[in-house]
Amino acid sequence: MVEHVYRRAADAPGVDAVVVATDDERIAGAVESFGGVVRLTQPGHRTGTDRVAETARDLRCEIVVNVQADLPLVEPDMIAEVIAPFTGDAGVQMSTLRQAISDPSDEDNPNVVKVVVDRNGNALYFSRSKIPYCREDGVCFKHIGLYAFRRDFLLSFAALSQTPLERAESLEQLRALEHGYPIRAVETRFESMEVDTPEDLERVRRRVSAAARV
Repeated sequence: MVEHVYRRAADAPGVDAVVVATDDERIAGAVESFGGVVRLTQPGHRTGTDRVAETARDLRCEIVVNVQADLPLVEPDMIAEVIAPFTGDAGVQMSTLRQAISDPSDEDNPNVVKVVVDRNGNALYFSRSKIPYCREDGVCFKHIGLYAFRRDFLLSFAALSQTPLERAESLEQLRALEHGYPIRAVETRFESMEVDTPEDLERVRRRVSAAARV
């Protein structure tokens, strides 16, 4: 799955290099076996973003995209979407993706993170609970765990103290909101799925198999 995500990220428009950040020698060996670039990091990072920040200290770039290996269906153009806000707005420091929920069972699934945004497309809150509560039919958005940062902000973000809501929801992006930093949440046109449970993995396998038969 790591190789699959690596190659899709490498195909993304605007991406100059792909680096796998891990503290696991087994993963590092697997990446090297298919010719990928890997950096071993210190163990014990609080979140994946903190691990990426360690790697970013040695990178010479303006934008860093955190593509997690649990996102096997990531489309290269999704990475282009999450990078796009930085081009037109110098004030954007961090961005992510959101998608309208099409499967009603996702609304009450705590493994599917939900997000609500303001009129400018900036995230108001992320939660494992259903948000917003709709008295009438409304649209709920799930969060796609793909992030882009200006490199300097990423390093600052990793140095911030963890926050109460971040710990309560176990969602690292809430650290930025609680410290007062906005997150641009771009609506993606692509369907995707994160792998958080064995059931998720089976759903992805079925979808990939079905696509291969087409």
